Amino acid sequence: MKLRLLSSADVRAALPMPKAIEAMRRAFGQLSAGQAEMPLRGRLATEKGVTLLMPAYLKQSRELGIKVVSVYGDNPALGLPIVTACVVALDPQTGLPQALIEGSTLTAIRTGAGGGLAAELLARTEARTVALFGAGVQARVQLEAVLAVRSITRVNLLSRTRASAEKLAAEIAAWPSAPRVNIVATPKEAVRDADIVITATTSPTPVFDGHHLKPGAHITGVGSYTLDTREVDEAAVRRASYIVVDSYAMARAEAGDLMLPSAPMHAELGEIVNGVKPGRASDDQITFFKSVGVAAQDAAAACAVLAEAEAQGLGTVVEL
Repeated sequence: MKLRLLSSADVRAALPMPKAIEAMRRAFGQLSAGQAEMPLRGRLATEKGVTLLMPAYLKQSRELGIKVVSVYGDNPALGLPIVTACVVALDPQTGLPQALIEGSTLTAIRTGAGGGLAAELLARTEARTVALFGAGVQARVQLEAVLAVRSITRVNLLSRTRASAEKLAAEIAAWPSAPRVNIVATPKEAVRDADIVITATTSPTPVFDGHHLKPGAHITGVGSYTLDTREVDEAAVRRASYIVVDSYAMARAEAGDLMLPSAPMHAELGEIVNGVKPGRASDDQITFFKSVGVAAQDAAAACAVLAEAEAQGLGTVVEL
């Protein structure tokens, strides 16, 4: 049995953001159409941490994969990251594993691509300014994804520390057709003229006041993922007349941004992809996409990576 081993660098080479967004379009469309087998996350706890198993099979595109994620809080003392992940892409015809893929990079890109797809479907076409909360990996890929679908010229960046904001601003400045980055001091400065607001932080409490949103803004929330945490406050949620989620079931289980204020969920992203539900209704409408992440995204991303890796000869093939 042959297995292709794909590193973080291989994933980045095989999955540029436009390709990742198309993979997410397939994933969410099939999920909302009932064409995805996606059991609940398996959870296995040890004395030191927890390992999560996330399998999915997309029936129409025949993409099969399983992600293994471990969260071990003591790892930094060993010089290791708290969260590690790998994804196995399998042949749906035989069940044989085809590739072992570095999962942290793949997860980051597929999550960013989900936000990019949401911006494509929900943000105003003429959106030019982004408010970006956070300066970590997810902030980077969320912005990269929005740049793939909208002509953004300005980013209002707010991070927990000035140093992290400056580091990200310098990185963005080196991107092709880079938008101008303004490092702002307050949440109000960030959102008051923003067409798109991205929250990608580890904050357990809201990072901006929803009363400061301008009409027509689109929000993507990706940082909080438990029922008792939220980055987006009740004012923003109440002002959003169109709330979209990646999965109704997963949002009910993990989206504190929506569950704490008992907010309605108007559509799944895949329902908009499939034309079952509409996108933005007017230029003044405030829209909100809440992402918690689903295994269907991992399966689609992993199989897209594998196909491109085979075409480019990426990675290392081993005989088991």
